Amino acid sequence: MKYRLSKISLAVVAASALNMTASVNAAENAQAEEAVEVIQVTGIRSSLTNALAEKRDTTNLIEVIEAVDIGKLPDQNLAEVLENVTGIQITRTAGIGTGVQIRGSNDNRVEINGASTVGTGDGRSGMSFEDLSAGIIAGVEVIKAGEAKTTEGSVGGTVNLRTIRPLELSQTLGSIRVQGEDSSLTTDGVQPRLSGAYGDNWELDNGGKFGVVVSASITRQEATAFRPRVDRDGSLVENVNANVVRSGELEDQAADRPAAQDYDFLGIQFLNQEIENFEYETKNFAGTIEYAPNDDMKFFVDAIITDQEVRQDSSRVQASGINSVLNQSVPSSFETVNLGSLSGVNFGSIQAAQTGVIEPMLGVDDDDPNLRFNSDTEARLSKSKQFRLGGEWQATSDLFVSAELSHASSKTTKPKLNTQLNFINPNAPLDGLDSEGNITSNTSNDNSVPFAYDLTGELLSFGINEDSIYAPTTAQLTDPNNVVLDQVDFSDSSTENSDTSFRVDATYFFDDSVITSVDVGFRYNETEHEAVTVSDRIGGFSKMIDSPSGALFSDLLVLGQNNFGENDGRALAMTDFIIIDPDLAYNNPQSVIDTLHTAMDTHRANMEADGITFSNGVDYLNQEPSATAAFKVEEDTSALYAQANFEYEMLRGNFGVRYIETDISSIGNTEIDGVVSQVNNKGDYSYVLPRINIVADVHEDVVLRMAWGKDIRRPDFGNLNTSVSYGVNENQAVEIGNPELEPEEITSLDISAEWYFAEAAVVSIGYFKKERTNIFSSILDTAPTDANGNRYFDLACADGGIYNPAVIPNSLGDADTVGLCVDRESIVNDPATLTQTGIEMAFQYDLSSFEDDLGWASGFGIQANYTIQDFKGGSTVYTVADPRGIDILNASQGVYDDSLFVEYTLDQGLLDFSENAYNFTLYYEKFGLSARLRYTWREAFRTEDTAAGASLNSTLGFPVVTHDRGQLNASVSYDVNDQLNLGVEAVNLTRSDIIQSCVNEGALQCAQGITDRRVTFGATYTF
Repeated sequence: MKYRLSKISLAVVAASALNMTASVNAAENAQAEEAVEVIQVTGIRSSLTNALAEKRDTTNLIEVIEAVDIGKLPDQNLAEVLENVTGIQITRTAGIGTGVQIRGSNDNRVEINGASTVGTGDGRSGMSFEDLSAGIIAGVEVIKAGEAKTTEGSVGGTVNLRTIRPLELSQTLGSIRVQGEDSSLTTDGVQPRLSGAYGDNWELDNGGKFGVVVSASITRQEATAFRPRVDRDGSLVENVNANVVRSGELEDQAADRPAAQDYDFLGIQFLNQEIENFEYETKNFAGTIEYAPNDDMKFFVDAIITDQEVRQDSSRVQASGINSVLNQSVPSSFETVNLGSLSGVNFGSIQAAQTGVIEPMLGVDDDDPNLRFNSDTEARLSKSKQFRLGGEWQATSDLFVSAELSHASSKTTKPKLNTQLNFINPNAPLDGLDSEGNITSNTSNDNSVPFAYDLTGELLSFGINEDSIYAPTTAQLTDPNNVVLDQVDFSDSSTENSDTSFRVDATYFFDDSVITSVDVGFRYNETEHEAVTVSDRIGGFSKMIDSPSGALFSDLLVLGQNNFGENDGRALAMTDFIIIDPDLAYNNPQSVIDTLHTAMDTHRANMEADGITFSNGVDYLNQEPSATAAFKVEEDTSALYAQANFEYEMLRGNFGVRYIETDISSIGNTEIDGVVSQVNNKGDYSYVLPRINIVADVHEDVVLRMAWGKDIRRPDFGNLNTSVSYGVNENQAVEIGNPELEPEEITSLDISAEWYFAEAAVVSIGYFKKERTNIFSSILDTAPTDANGNRYFDLACADGGIYNPAVIPNSLGDADTVGLCVDRESIVNDPATLTQTGIEMAFQYDLSSFEDDLGWASGFGIQANYTIQDFKGGSTVYTVADPRGIDILNASQGVYDDSLFVEYTLDQGLLDFSENAYNFTLYYEKFGLSARLRYTWREAFRTEDTAAGASLNSTLGFPVVTHDRGQLNASVSYDVNDQLNLGVEAVNLTRSDIIQSCVNEGALQCAQGITDRRVTFGATYTF
C-alpha cells in the first residue's frame, strides 16, 4: 500500500531543512528534500517520523513537534502542545495551559521563525502561549542545547514556533476548520473556533519563483475554576497548660482562650469561596511572501498579528473576622496534620479544625464573624505584531549569506474594577446603636453571620450554618437592602514592549576538510519596555454612616453564580449571594462608578438629614496616573558569533563563541516629601558565551550527543522598576524593583544517547546539568505588629516593611487613619550557585510494520517520556510569616514566649519545579480513523500561584505546595473523504482537581481547585 506525505508535512520538513542547514548549498538542500519525500507515511505517523528525522540530523539537542495537517498540532493550546515534549511541564489557569517550564524553569525564550517575540507584561520570555492559536503554527521546536548562533536569553531552552514556507510547497494547500468548545463548569454554552490557511507558489516567466501563505484564526473560549480557600494560619489556640507570653505579658488562659484543649490546635482564620471565570477572544493572522529570482537567491516578508481579549470575572464570598471567636470556638472534630520539616527542623504533628460551626458570640465580638461579597472584573487587551524582512544569497559555491530585519511589538491595557459588599444580617443586632435603635458614628458596617465547615476528604466545604438562630435565609442573602458598599477598587495599566533586531549571517564552506564550514554573524537589537499604572479606591469603609445601602444601587446588582456545589455534590457551599454585575462593570465601568457615586451622595444627604455626620466625605476615583506610576527600560545589545562546523568519520558537530554587549537604562520617578524627581539608572555588561556540540553516529541507528555551553538570563523589566506603586490593601506587599540586578549566568552540560531502531521509533536517554549563578530571588521584609495586633504607623518603618501612604487600615490598624507600614518585597541576585541535574527518557514505537500479521491492530502506536530532576544550592530563603505562622512553628517546638521565637526558614530553590514527571500517549491511525489518548502526570511543586488572593503572609510565609496531579486528554477524528475530517477532543476527561498545602506537601491544606472538562468538536475541510 502506498501513502503520501500530507501537504503540511512536506512544507514543514522542507522549511525545517532550510532553517537548520544554512551551511548547506542549494544543491544539497534539494537532495535533502528528495530524501525526505521517500518516507511513505501519512497522518500522525507522518508527523512523528519527520520530527524524528529532523531531531536525528541536527548537531545540537532539539525536540520537534510537527502538525499532522494544516492547523492540526496535537492539542488546541500551544502550552498543551509542548507538554508532549520530554522535560517539559506546564501550569494551567482555570484548566487552560498558560505557563511552560522547560527542565523546571519558567525562564525560557519564545521565537517565531527564529525571530524574537515580546510579551504583554514585564517579563522576558516573549509571547505568551495563550495569545497565539495553534491553528496558524505548522511546527514547534524546543532547543535544549544552543549553538553559538543561537540568541542568548534562556535558562531551560528556546521554543521556536514555525509557520509554513510557501516556496517549499509541492502543491496548493488550503484548509478551513470550524469547531466549538464546551466547558463543564461554564454557563455560556459552546464557544466557536474558526481557522483557515491558503498557500501556493508559481513559476515566473523570468525563471524565478513566487509563493504566498496566509493563515488566520478566530477563537472564543471560556474556562471556569472553583477555588475554595481556607486559612488556618494565624489560628493557633495553644494548649490549656501552655504559658503564653506576648510582649512580656503572660496570657490568662481561662479568660483569653477558654477554647483551649489538652493539645495545641489550629482553628479557622478565614474562609474564601472563589469562582474564576475567564473569557478569551483571540484573533491571529500569519502571512508569508517569498520570492526567489533564481536558484541562488531568495527574499521573504513575514507578518504575525495577534489581537487578544482576556476577560476575567471572579466572584468571592468571604467569611471574615472569624479569628474574633477563635479562642472561644471549639471545632466538632480535628484532623492530625504533620507539618513536616523545614531546613532540617522537624515540626511534627498538630491538630487542626476539620468540622464545626462558627457561631456569633455577641458578648465577645458584637459584629464578627461577618460575610462579604466580592465581584472582581478585570481584563487584558493585547495587540501584538511581528514582522520579518530578509533574504538569502548563495554568493558562490562556497559562500552563503543571509540578512534579516525584524520588529516585534505589543500594546496591552489592563482595566480592573473590583467591588466589595458587606452583608448586614437582619437576624443579628447591629452594634453601636443609640437608645432608639438608630445607627451612630460607632455602628460597624459588617454584622454577625454563622458558618459551618467540613474539611474532610480534601474538600474545603463551608457555608451558612442553617441550624443557627442567626442564619439568614436565601431571600435575606439576596436582598439589596441587606448589603452595603464597603469599597471599590479601580486600576488601569498600559504596557508597551518592542524589540527591533537586525542580523546578518554568513557561512563559508570548505572542501575535503574536517572543518566543513564556518558560520559568522552579527546581531543588533533595541528593546524597550514602558508601563504606566493608575489605581485608586473608593471606600474601605468600616462604619454604616459611610456605607450606602444596596437599595440605592440595586439596578447594578445580580445574583452570583450558584453552581459551585453542583460540580462535586458538596452539601456545604455559598450559593446565595449578590454582586455588582460583572458584565456591566466590564462593558461600561464608568456607568457603574457614576451610579455608586450617586448612591454615596444620596446616602450622605440622608445621613445629614438625620443629623448624622458623614465622616469620610465622598471620594472620587483618581483616573490620572501619579508621578510614580510610570516606568521605562531601554536596552541596546550587540552580539557577534563565530562557529566552526566539523565532520570526521563518525563525529560531527560544531564549536564556537558568542560575545554580547548590552547598555541598559532604567527610568523611573521617586517622590520624597511631595517632591518628584526622575531617576535614570544606567548600566552595561558584556559576556563571552562559548558553546560546543558533538554528535557521534556510533552505529547506523545509534546517535550519541554531548553539548556544553554558557548562556545568560536578563532580569524581567518589572524587577528593574524604580518607580514605587502603592496598593490599597493592608495585606499586600509593596513591590520595589532593583535596578542593580545583574543577569543570571547558566552553564549547561548535556549527554544523551538515541537508538532509532525502526522508521518511526526511538529509545533515548539523556543527562543534563545546569549550574546557575546570580539567580533572581525574592525577599520579603515583613512589617511587624504590636501587642494589639496592629502594624506601626511610622513613616520610617524602622522595625521592618515600608510605609504605604495609600492604605486605609482594616484589621491591622486604625480605620480612621490613612497610611500604614506594610510588607516590602524585592528581588536580589543570589550570590551562591544553584545546580540542577536531571535525566530524560523517551520511547516511541508503532506497529505499522506488522500490518500483514496484525491487520487492523497494526494502527496502534505509543509515545512515552519520563523526566527526573533535582536541584541543590542557593543561599536565599523564605522566612516564616510574623505574626501569622511564627507562633505555630514555635509552638510545635514547645515555645510560647514570643521573645524566644525562632524565625524558621526555607531555602527558596525553584518555583514550579517538579522532580518527577511523565507523559504516556497511546494512538491509533488506520482506515481514516485517528485517535489519541494522553495521560500526563507531574509531581508536587511549590508555587506562588494561590487561590483567592492569598499571599505569602497568609500561607505562613512559604510558597504553597501543589500536590501530584495527573490529567487525561483524548482526541478522535475520522476522514470522511480526502477533503473532509470530523473530530472531537477532550481535555481533562477525569476532571482532576488541584490540591494545595501550606508548609509542606500533605501538611495543612490551604486551597482546592475544582477544574473543568473541555470538549472541542468540529470539522476540517482541506483542498
